[in-house]
Amino acid sequence: MRYLPLTPDDRTAMLAAIGVNSIDDLFVDVPQAARRDGAVDLPGFMGELEVDRALSAMAAKNAAAGSVPFFCGAGAYKHHVPATVDHIIQRSEFLTSYTPYQPEIAQGTLQYLYEFQTQVANLTGMPVANASLYDGSTAMAEGVLMATRVTRRNKAVISGGVHPHYVRATETVVHAVGVETEALAPAVDAEAAVIDAIGPDTACVVVQTPNVFGTATDVTKIAEAAHAAGALLIVVVTEAVSMGLLKSPGEMGADIVAAEGQSIGNALNYGGPYVGLFAAREKLIRQMPGRLTGETVDADGERGFVLTLSTREQHIRRDKATSNICTNSGLCTLAFTIHMSLLGETGLRKLALLNHEKAVATCDALAAIPGVEILTPRFFNEFAVKLPKNAAEVVDQLAAHHVLAGVPYSRLAPEAGMDDVLLVAATETTLDADIQILAKSLTKVLGA
Repeated sequence: MRYLPLTPDDRTAMLAAIGVNSIDDLFVDVPQAARRDGAVDLPGFMGELEVDRALSAMAAKNAAAGSVPFFCGAGAYKHHVPATVDHIIQRSEFLTSYTPYQPEIAQGTLQYLYEFQTQVANLTGMPVANASLYDGSTAMAEGVLMATRVTRRNKAVISGGVHPHYVRATETVVHAVGVETEALAPAVDAEAAVIDAIGPDTACVVVQTPNVFGTATDVTKIAEAAHAAGALLIVVVTEAVSMGLLKSPGEMGADIVAAEGQSIGNALNYGGPYVGLFAAREKLIRQMPGRLTGETVDADGERGFVLTLSTREQHIRRDKATSNICTNSGLCTLAFTIHMSLLGETGLRKLALLNHEKAVATCDALAAIPGVEILTPRFFNEFAVKLPKNAAEVVDQLAAHHVLAGVPYSRLAPEAGMDDVLLVAATETTLDADIQILAKSLTKVLGA
Protein backbone atom coordinates (compact mmCIF):
# COMPACT_ATOMS: atom_id res chain seq x y z
CA MET A 1 0.00 0.00 0.00
CA ARG A 2 1.39 3.39 -1.00
CA TYR A 3 1.48 6.30 1.44
CA LEU A 4 -0.92 9.00 0.29
CA PRO A 5 -0.33 12.25 2.20
CA LEU A 6 -3.28 14.43 3.11
CA THR A 7 -3.70 17.82 1.51
CA PRO A 8 -4.53 20.93 3.57
CA ASP A 9 -8.09 20.72 2.20
CA ASP A 10 -8.32 17.09 3.37
CA ARG A 11 -7.24 18.08 6.87
CA THR A 12 -9.69 21.00 6.97
CA ALA A 13 -12.54 18.73 5.95
CA MET A 14 -11.62 16.13 8.56
CA LEU A 15 -11.39 18.71 11.34
CA ALA A 16 -14.74 20.17 10.32
CA ALA A 17 -16.32 16.71 10.38
CA ILE A 18 -15.34 16.16 14.03
CA GLY A 19 -16.16 19.73 15.06
CA VAL A 20 -12.79 21.31 15.86
CA ASN A 21 -11.05 24.28 14.33
CA SER A 22 -7.44 23.11 14.36
CA ILE A 23 -5.19 20.16 15.16
CA ASP A 24 -4.15 21.94 18.36
CA ASP A 25 -7.75 21.61 19.58
CA LEU A 26 -7.25 17.83 19.67
CA PHE A 27 -4.65 18.23 22.43
CA VAL A 28 -6.53 20.47 24.85
CA ASP A 29 -6.45 17.76 27.53
CA VAL A 30 -2.64 17.61 27.48
CA PRO A 31 -1.24 19.91 30.21
CA GLN A 32 0.69 22.87 28.87
CA ALA A 33 3.74 21.81 30.89
CA ALA A 34 3.85 18.55 28.92
CA ARG A 35 3.90 20.26 25.52
CA ARG A 36 6.89 21.44 23.52
CA ASP A 37 7.00 24.81 21.86
CA GLY A 38 9.42 23.73 19.15
CA ALA A 39 11.21 20.79 17.64
CA VAL A 40 13.23 18.33 19.72
CA ASP A 41 16.85 19.42 20.13
CA LEU A 42 18.39 16.78 17.86
CA PRO A 43 20.52 17.03 14.71
CA GLY A 44 18.48 17.50 11.57
CA PHE A 45 19.96 14.52 9.74
CA MET A 46 23.04 12.32 9.58
CA GLY A 47 24.23 9.38 7.59
CA GLU A 48 23.75 5.89 9.05
CA LEU A 49 27.37 5.60 10.18
CA GLU A 50 27.24 9.00 11.89
CA VAL A 51 23.96 8.15 13.63
CA ASP A 52 25.43 4.90 14.92
CA ARG A 53 28.48 6.70 16.31
CA ALA A 54 26.39 9.45 17.93
CA LEU A 55 23.98 7.05 19.59
CA SER A 56 26.78 4.76 20.73
CA ALA A 57 28.50 7.72 22.38
CA MET A 58 25.25 8.64 24.15
CA ALA A 59 24.68 5.05 25.27
CA ALA A 60 28.22 4.83 26.65
CA LYS A 61 27.27 7.44 29.25
CA ASN A 62 24.83 4.97 30.84
CA ALA A 63 25.69 2.40 33.48
CA ALA A 64 23.99 -0.87 32.56
CA ALA A 65 22.18 -2.65 35.39
CA GLY A 66 24.59 -5.58 35.39
CA SER A 67 27.79 -3.58 35.09
CA VAL A 68 27.84 -2.14 38.64
CA PRO A 69 26.33 -3.01 42.04
CA PHE A 70 22.62 -2.53 41.37
CA PHE A 71 19.84 -2.06 43.96
CA CYS A 72 17.07 -0.40 41.95
CA GLY A 73 13.53 -1.75 42.06
CA ALA A 74 10.35 0.28 42.60
CA GLY A 75 8.28 -1.82 40.23
CA ALA A 76 10.92 -3.09 37.78
CA TYR A 77 13.37 -5.72 38.99
CA LYS A 78 16.61 -7.18 37.68
CA HIS A 79 16.36 -10.96 37.62
CA HIS A 80 18.30 -13.59 35.77
CA VAL A 81 16.55 -14.64 32.56
CA PRO A 82 17.73 -18.08 31.36
CA ALA A 83 19.20 -18.17 27.87
CA THR A 84 16.55 -20.73 26.94
CA VAL A 85 13.88 -18.04 27.14
CA ASP A 86 15.46 -15.79 24.51
CA HIS A 87 16.35 -18.79 22.34
CA ILE A 88 12.74 -19.97 22.15
CA ILE A 89 10.98 -16.61 21.75
CA GLN A 90 13.29 -15.74 18.85
CA ARG A 91 12.06 -18.69 16.81
CA SER A 92 10.24 -17.29 13.80
CA GLU A 93 6.90 -18.93 14.59
CA PHE A 94 6.82 -17.05 17.91
CA LEU A 95 8.66 -13.87 17.00
CA THR A 96 6.49 -13.05 14.00
CA SER A 97 3.08 -14.21 15.25
CA TYR A 98 0.82 -11.54 16.66
CA THR A 99 -2.69 -12.36 17.76
CA PRO A 100 -5.11 -15.29 17.24
CA TYR A 101 -7.77 -13.61 15.15
CA GLN A 102 -8.36 -16.98 13.45
CA PRO A 103 -8.25 -19.48 16.32
CA GLU A 104 -8.44 -22.51 14.05
CA ILE A 105 -5.02 -21.72 12.56
CA ALA A 106 -3.47 -20.15 15.69
CA GLN A 107 -3.34 -23.26 17.85
CA GLY A 108 0.28 -22.72 18.94
CA THR A 109 -0.40 -19.18 20.13
CA LEU A 110 -3.60 -20.20 21.86
CA GLN A 111 -1.88 -23.10 23.61
CA TYR A 112 0.81 -20.97 25.22
CA LEU A 113 -1.78 -18.36 26.18
CA TYR A 114 -3.77 -21.14 27.83
CA GLU A 115 -0.66 -22.33 29.68
CA PHE A 116 0.06 -18.73 30.68
CA GLN A 117 -3.43 -18.29 32.10
CA THR A 118 -3.06 -21.52 34.08
CA GLN A 119 0.27 -20.37 35.53
CA VAL A 120 -1.10 -16.94 36.50
CA ALA A 121 -4.16 -18.49 38.12
CA ASN A 122 -1.95 -20.82 40.17
CA LEU A 123 0.47 -18.02 41.05
CA THR A 124 -2.21 -15.59 42.23
CA GLY A 125 -4.42 -18.22 43.87
CA MET A 126 -7.38 -17.18 41.71
CA PRO A 127 -9.80 -19.35 39.69
CA VAL A 128 -9.43 -17.55 36.34
CA ALA A 129 -6.86 -15.36 34.59
CA ASN A 130 -6.98 -13.62 31.24
CA ALA A 131 -4.53 -13.71 28.35
CA SER A 132 -2.53 -10.75 29.74
CA LEU A 133 -2.64 -6.95 29.59
CA TYR A 134 -0.11 -4.25 28.75
CA ASP A 135 1.53 -3.99 32.19
CA GLY A 136 0.77 -3.83 35.90
CA SER A 137 -0.41 -0.22 35.96
CA THR A 138 -2.98 -0.62 33.19
CA ALA A 139 -4.06 -3.92 34.78
CA MET A 140 -4.88 -1.95 37.92
CA ALA A 141 -6.86 0.58 35.90
CA GLU A 142 -8.81 -2.20 34.19
CA GLY A 143 -9.49 -3.74 37.60
CA VAL A 144 -11.02 -0.50 38.86
CA LEU A 145 -13.20 -0.17 35.77
CA MET A 146 -14.27 -3.79 36.14
CA ALA A 147 -15.20 -3.25 39.80
CA THR A 148 -17.41 -0.28 38.91
CA ARG A 149 -19.26 -2.40 36.35
CA VAL A 150 -19.77 -5.25 38.81
CA THR A 151 -20.86 -3.18 41.83
CA ARG A 152 -22.59 -0.39 39.92
CA ARG A 153 -20.76 2.03 42.18
CA ASN A 154 -18.44 4.81 41.17
CA LYS A 155 -15.60 5.20 43.67
CA ALA A 156 -12.22 3.53 44.16
CA VAL A 157 -10.31 3.85 47.44
CA ILE A 158 -6.57 3.43 46.87
CA SER A 159 -4.08 2.65 49.61
CA GLY A 160 -1.14 4.96 50.29
CA GLY A 161 1.15 2.01 49.64
CA VAL A 162 0.20 1.62 45.98
CA HIS A 163 2.94 2.63 43.52
CA PRO A 164 2.40 6.31 42.61
CA HIS A 165 2.81 5.57 38.90
CA TYR A 166 0.07 2.94 39.11
CA VAL A 167 -2.18 5.47 40.83
CA ARG A 168 -1.57 8.10 38.15
CA ALA A 169 -2.07 5.64 35.30
CA THR A 170 -5.34 4.50 36.83
CA GLU A 171 -6.56 8.06 37.41
CA THR A 172 -5.74 8.89 33.78
CA VAL A 173 -7.77 5.95 32.48
CA VAL A 174 -10.83 6.05 34.75
CA HIS A 175 -11.47 9.78 35.00
CA ALA A 176 -12.66 9.84 31.40
CA VAL A 177 -15.65 7.67 32.34
CA GLY A 178 -16.42 9.58 35.51
CA VAL A 179 -14.99 7.18 38.10
CA GLU A 180 -13.93 8.87 41.35
CA THR A 181 -10.63 7.89 42.97
CA GLU A 182 -9.59 8.55 46.55
CA ALA A 183 -5.86 7.96 46.89
CA LEU A 184 -4.71 7.97 50.51
CA ALA A 185 -1.49 9.71 51.57
CA PRO A 186 1.75 7.74 51.05
CA ALA A 187 2.50 5.51 54.02
CA VAL A 188 5.09 2.80 54.62
CA ASP A 189 2.82 0.47 56.60
CA ALA A 190 -0.81 1.56 56.51
CA GLU A 191 -2.61 -0.67 54.02
CA ALA A 192 -5.37 -1.22 56.59
CA ALA A 193 -6.08 2.53 56.66
CA VAL A 194 -8.30 1.98 53.62
CA ILE A 195 -10.87 0.30 55.86
CA ASP A 196 -11.83 3.64 57.41
CA ALA A 197 -12.31 5.15 53.94
CA ILE A 198 -14.80 2.52 52.76
CA GLY A 199 -18.33 3.90 52.29
CA PRO A 200 -21.63 2.92 50.70
CA ASP A 201 -20.45 4.34 47.37
CA THR A 202 -17.15 2.41 47.32
CA ALA A 203 -16.86 0.11 44.32
CA CYS A 204 -13.43 -1.24 45.22
CA VAL A 205 -10.52 -1.00 47.59
CA VAL A 206 -7.06 -1.15 46.01
CA VAL A 207 -4.08 -2.32 48.06
CA GLN A 208 -0.57 -3.42 47.12
CA THR A 209 1.51 -6.12 48.77
CA PRO A 210 4.43 -5.94 48.96
CA ASN A 211 3.70 -2.24 48.63
CA VAL A 212 5.86 0.40 46.99
CA PHE A 213 7.90 0.72 50.20
CA GLY A 214 8.38 -3.05 50.23
CA THR A 215 6.02 -3.76 53.13
CA ALA A 216 4.34 -7.16 52.91
CA THR A 217 0.84 -7.25 54.39
CA ASP A 218 -1.79 -9.92 54.98
CA VAL A 219 -4.84 -8.15 53.56
CA THR A 220 -7.41 -10.70 54.73
CA LYS A 221 -9.07 -8.27 57.16
CA ILE A 222 -9.21 -5.59 54.46
CA ALA A 223 -10.97 -8.08 52.18
CA GLU A 224 -13.51 -8.85 54.90
CA ALA A 225 -14.20 -5.14 55.48
CA ALA A 226 -14.57 -4.47 51.76
CA HIS A 227 -16.94 -7.39 51.26
CA ALA A 228 -19.02 -6.39 54.28
CA ALA A 229 -19.57 -3.02 52.59
CA GLY A 230 -20.40 -4.57 49.22
CA ALA A 231 -17.11 -3.51 47.66
CA LEU A 232 -14.47 -5.58 45.83
CA LEU A 233 -10.83 -5.96 46.86
CA ILE A 234 -8.18 -5.40 44.19
CA VAL A 235 -4.69 -6.59 45.13
CA VAL A 236 -1.78 -5.10 43.18
CA VAL A 237 1.56 -6.92 42.97
CA THR A 238 4.55 -5.29 41.26
CA GLU A 239 7.05 -8.09 42.05
CA ALA A 240 5.66 -11.36 40.69
CA VAL A 241 8.43 -13.46 42.26
CA SER A 242 7.08 -12.53 45.71
CA MET A 243 4.08 -14.78 45.10
CA GLY A 244 6.45 -17.74 45.24
CA LEU A 245 7.01 -17.12 48.96
CA LEU A 246 4.16 -15.01 50.33
CA LYS A 247 0.50 -15.92 50.80
CA SER A 248 -1.27 -15.53 47.45
CA PRO A 249 -3.82 -12.74 46.89
CA GLY A 250 -6.53 -15.35 46.39
CA GLU A 251 -5.83 -16.88 49.80
CA MET A 252 -6.27 -13.43 51.34
CA GLY A 253 -9.68 -12.82 49.80
CA ALA A 254 -8.87 -10.79 46.70
CA ASP A 255 -11.62 -10.43 44.11
CA ILE A 256 -9.29 -9.08 41.43
CA VAL A 257 -5.51 -9.32 41.12
CA ALA A 258 -3.57 -6.86 38.96
CA ALA A 259 0.13 -7.62 38.76
CA GLU A 260 3.26 -6.89 36.79
CA GLY A 261 4.85 -10.00 35.27
CA GLN A 262 8.16 -8.44 34.20
CA SER A 263 10.14 -10.20 36.92
CA ILE A 264 9.57 -13.59 35.30
CA GLY A 265 11.15 -14.10 31.89
CA ASN A 266 11.46 -10.43 30.95
CA ALA A 267 14.51 -8.21 31.32
CA LEU A 268 14.36 -4.56 32.41
CA ASN A 269 14.31 -3.48 28.75
CA TYR A 270 14.66 0.25 29.48
CA GLY A 271 11.21 0.20 31.08
CA GLY A 272 9.26 -2.01 28.70
CA PRO A 273 7.50 -3.64 27.05
CA TYR A 274 6.25 -5.56 30.08
CA VAL A 275 3.28 -7.85 30.68
CA GLY A 276 0.25 -7.29 32.89
CA LEU A 277 -1.21 -10.19 34.86
CA PHE A 278 -4.94 -10.13 35.58
CA ALA A 279 -6.96 -12.68 37.54
CA ALA A 280 -10.37 -12.70 39.21
CA ARG A 281 -13.08 -14.68 40.93
CA GLU A 282 -14.97 -17.02 38.61
CA LYS A 283 -18.27 -15.22 39.15
CA LEU A 284 -16.72 -12.08 37.67
CA ILE A 285 -15.44 -13.78 34.52
CA ARG A 286 -17.82 -12.07 32.10
CA GLN A 287 -16.67 -8.64 33.23
CA MET A 288 -12.97 -9.38 32.78
CA PRO A 289 -11.11 -7.23 30.24
CA GLY A 290 -9.20 -8.67 27.29
CA ARG A 291 -9.79 -12.28 26.40
CA LEU A 292 -9.67 -15.81 27.78
CA THR A 293 -8.34 -18.87 26.02
CA GLY A 294 -9.95 -22.24 26.69
CA GLU A 295 -9.33 -25.91 25.95
CA THR A 296 -11.68 -28.07 23.89
CA VAL A 297 -11.64 -30.99 21.43
CA ASP A 298 -12.02 -30.86 17.68
CA ALA A 299 -14.31 -32.93 15.46
CA ASP A 300 -11.87 -35.83 15.66
CA GLY A 301 -11.68 -35.70 19.44
CA GLU A 302 -8.19 -34.18 19.44
CA ARG A 303 -7.17 -31.56 21.98
CA GLY A 304 -7.60 -28.00 20.75
CA PHE A 305 -7.76 -24.40 21.95
CA VAL A 306 -10.28 -21.64 21.38
CA LEU A 307 -11.03 -18.06 22.36
CA THR A 308 -13.57 -18.85 25.07
CA LEU A 309 -14.34 -15.24 25.88
CA SER A 310 -13.21 -12.15 24.04
CA THR A 311 -14.75 -8.97 25.38
CA ARG A 312 -12.42 -6.40 23.87
CA GLU A 313 -13.63 -4.04 21.22
CA GLN A 314 -11.43 -5.52 18.49
CA HIS A 315 -13.69 -8.57 18.58
CA ILE A 316 -17.14 -7.24 19.49
CA ARG A 317 -19.18 -4.05 19.23
CA ARG A 318 -17.60 -1.16 21.10
CA ASP A 319 -20.65 -0.55 23.28
CA LYS A 320 -20.51 -4.20 24.44
CA ALA A 321 -16.77 -4.28 25.11
CA THR A 322 -15.28 -4.34 28.61
CA SER A 323 -12.05 -2.70 27.42
CA ASN A 324 -10.27 -1.24 24.43
CA ILE A 325 -7.13 -3.34 24.92
CA CYS A 326 -5.41 -3.82 21.59
CA THR A 327 -2.69 -6.32 22.48
CA ASN A 328 -1.89 -9.16 24.85
CA SER A 329 1.87 -8.47 25.01
CA GLY A 330 2.24 -11.84 23.29
CA LEU A 331 6.02 -12.19 23.19
CA CYS A 332 6.42 -11.03 26.80
CA THR A 333 3.66 -13.44 27.78
CA LEU A 334 5.50 -16.28 26.09
CA ALA A 335 8.75 -15.33 27.84
CA PHE A 336 6.91 -15.41 31.16
CA THR A 337 5.44 -18.84 30.39
CA ILE A 338 8.78 -20.34 29.32
CA HIS A 339 10.59 -19.07 32.43
CA MET A 340 7.79 -20.31 34.71
CA SER A 341 7.89 -23.71 32.99
CA LEU A 342 11.64 -23.92 33.54
CA LEU A 343 11.31 -22.99 37.21
CA GLY A 344 8.30 -25.06 38.18
CA GLU A 345 6.76 -24.65 41.62
CA THR A 346 9.86 -25.84 43.48
CA GLY A 347 12.18 -23.61 41.47
CA LEU A 348 9.99 -20.55 41.96
CA ARG A 349 9.93 -21.08 45.73
CA LYS A 350 13.71 -21.43 45.81
CA LEU A 351 14.12 -18.31 43.68
CA ALA A 352 11.77 -16.34 45.94
CA LEU A 353 13.58 -17.50 49.08
CA LEU A 354 16.94 -16.50 47.58
CA ASN A 355 15.55 -13.03 46.81
CA HIS A 356 14.40 -12.62 50.38
CA GLU A 357 17.73 -13.78 51.80
CA LYS A 358 19.64 -11.29 49.64
CA ALA A 359 17.34 -8.47 50.76
CA VAL A 360 17.79 -9.42 54.43
CA ALA A 361 21.57 -9.36 54.03
CA THR A 362 21.37 -5.95 52.34
CA CYS A 363 19.06 -4.60 55.04
CA ASP A 364 21.36 -5.81 57.83
CA ALA A 365 24.36 -4.16 56.17
CA LEU A 366 22.60 -0.80 55.79
CA ALA A 367 21.07 -0.91 59.29
CA ALA A 368 24.59 -0.98 60.73
CA ILE A 369 25.43 2.41 59.17
CA PRO A 370 25.01 5.35 61.60
CA GLY A 371 22.19 7.66 60.52
CA VAL A 372 20.41 5.07 58.36
CA GLU A 373 16.94 4.02 59.56
CA ILE A 374 15.13 1.00 58.15
CA LEU A 375 11.48 1.98 57.63
CA THR A 376 9.96 -1.23 56.25
CA PRO A 377 8.94 -3.58 59.07
CA ARG A 378 8.55 -6.76 56.96
CA PHE A 379 9.57 -7.22 53.36
CA PHE A 380 10.22 -9.61 50.51
CA ASN A 381 13.12 -8.30 48.43
CA GLU A 382 12.72 -4.53 48.74
CA PHE A 383 12.63 -2.09 51.63
CA ALA A 384 12.69 1.63 52.36
CA VAL A 385 15.39 3.43 54.34
CA LYS A 386 15.44 6.93 55.76
CA LEU A 387 18.71 8.77 55.20
CA PRO A 388 20.15 11.77 57.05
CA LYS A 389 20.51 13.50 53.67
CA ASN A 390 18.43 14.06 50.54
CA ALA A 391 18.05 10.60 48.98
CA ALA A 392 18.28 11.78 45.38
CA GLU A 393 21.52 13.59 46.08
CA VAL A 394 22.93 10.53 47.83
CA VAL A 395 21.99 8.35 44.84
CA ASP A 396 23.78 10.75 42.49
CA GLN A 397 26.90 10.71 44.68
CA LEU A 398 26.89 6.92 44.85
CA ALA A 399 26.45 6.72 41.08
CA ALA A 400 29.68 8.69 40.79
CA HIS A 401 31.23 5.82 42.79
CA HIS A 402 29.75 3.34 40.28
CA VAL A 403 27.01 2.11 42.63
CA LEU A 404 23.32 2.29 41.68
CA ALA A 405 21.95 2.37 45.20
CA GLY A 406 18.20 2.39 44.64
CA VAL A 407 15.30 4.68 43.73
CA PRO A 408 14.59 7.87 45.72
CA TYR A 409 10.90 7.89 46.63
CA SER A 410 10.82 11.56 45.61
CA ARG A 411 11.34 10.41 42.03
CA LEU A 412 8.02 8.57 42.17
CA ALA A 413 6.10 11.16 44.20
CA PRO A 414 7.89 14.53 44.35
CA GLU A 415 5.02 16.12 46.27
CA ALA A 416 5.00 13.53 49.09
CA GLY A 417 7.57 15.29 51.27
CA MET A 418 9.63 12.11 51.62
CA ASP A 419 12.83 13.40 50.06
CA ASP A 420 15.00 11.45 52.52
CA VAL A 421 13.48 8.05 51.69
CA LEU A 422 15.35 5.59 49.47
CA LEU A 423 13.87 2.36 48.06
CA VAL A 424 16.45 -0.45 47.97
CA ALA A 425 15.90 -3.80 46.21
CA ALA A 426 17.98 -6.97 46.06
CA THR A 427 17.41 -10.06 43.91
CA GLU A 428 19.14 -13.34 43.18
CA THR A 429 21.54 -11.38 40.93
CA THR A 430 22.89 -9.39 43.91
CA LEU A 431 26.33 -10.53 44.99
CA ASP A 432 27.57 -10.47 48.57
CA ALA A 433 30.41 -8.29 47.29
CA ASP A 434 27.82 -5.84 45.87
CA ILE A 435 26.23 -5.51 49.31
CA GLN A 436 29.59 -4.80 50.90
CA ILE A 437 30.39 -2.18 48.27
CA LEU A 438 27.01 -0.48 48.80
CA ALA A 439 27.45 -0.35 52.57
CA LYS A 440 31.01 0.93 52.32
CA SER A 441 30.16 3.56 49.69
CA LEU A 442 27.06 4.78 51.53
CA THR A 443 29.02 5.08 54.77
CA LYS A 444 31.57 7.23 52.94
CA VAL A 445 28.95 9.45 51.28
CA LEU A 446 27.06 10.01 54.53
CA GLY A 447 30.29 10.73 56.37
CA ALA A 448 29.31 8.16 58.97
